[in-house]
Amino acid sequence: MATIKDFSALEGLRKDLQAQEKARAEAEALRLRNEARAREEADIFRNSIGQVAPLRARAVDKAHHLPEPPLPIPRQHLADEQAALLESLSDEFTVDTLMDSDENLSFARPGIGQDVLSKLRRGHWVIQAQLDLHGYRRDQAREALGEFLRESRKRGIRCVRVIHGKGLGSVNKEPVLKHKVRSWLAQKDEVMAFCQARAADGGAGALVVLLKSSERASG
Repeated sequence: MATIKDFSALEGLRKDLQAQEKARAEAEALRLRNEARAREEADIFRNSIGQVAPLRARAVDKAHHLPEPPLPIPRQHLADEQAALLESLSDEFTVDTLMDSDENLSFARPGIGQDVLSKLRRGHWVIQAQLDLHGYRRDQAREALGEFLRESRKRGIRCVRVIHGKGLGSVNKEPVLKHKVRSWLAQKDEVMAFCQARAADGGAGALVVLLKSSERASG
């Protein structure tokens, strides 16, 4: 025979089922309202824009993407590199046979008169630029000298001074760089002549160099 406790449990279960059913009904009602609202908003949007038709793509409207052009060839840079190679200076070249027999070991390219050397020794041309090679190693000095002469020619400079030092700080006090600089200068076509600088301009530690007239200067 069922007790009061059993009836109370059944009543509680019935209430729980009713609450769950109510919650499901409310959720379903909310879903339906949301769907109706979405359809209503869609209808409003379609009515506001009216009839539409897809655009037909035309060939003239298409953007043509051209391939990226290749990077420009640095022709001037390549030309400068080639010129530098052609003007490379040799350490094997000996200038002794080209030197005058005077104590200053002057040099003049064939075809250059003795009057040019005389004027160069007397300081006839004003020294317009100079290169100081103190502290340079041999390879560094050779590269620096070539660059210095090229830049001087571009600027239309005629007379320069190259300071090579007297070699007092070198091994055995031998003026190695001094002899190398003379040899390198004699190999440069733009060098017309050079001689030891006057005492006031560096004496035995420097050379005064006369360069050919550049196109810029003569033009």
